[in-house]
Amino acid sequence: MTTDLELTPKKKRAAGERCCEPVVYPDVERAQALRMAEVAKAIGDPIRLQLVDVLRRHAGEVCVCELVPLFDISQSTLSHHLAKLRDAGIVDSERRGLWAYYYVRPEALTELSDWLS
Repeated sequence: MTTDLELTPKKKRAAGERCCEPVVYPDVERAQALRMAEVAKAIGDPIRLQLVDVLRRHAGEVCVCELVPLFDISQSTLSHHLAKLRDAGIVDSERRGLWAYYYVRPEALTELSDWLS
């Protein structure tokens, strides 16, 4: 069985002219996309993801002194990771004397969960 195909020469599009219409458009507004990217970047590190998991599962605030033994990193490196999570708005802390107590901000996880579902 032979099929005859009609070939037409390619035509160059003008600058900025679309080749076709997009199939779908994003539902996420630019500001929300920037926010979700910031959160994803913050929890994109395995240690930070584990920190969020520990804090999420703990009922209440967790002292840094309780977190240090869980990871094979120095206290200053752990504090650096917690600061990144705090800057992204995923965790927050309360200082009591020499120690900082950390907890997950539930609204940050809800925001991420809502977008992913």
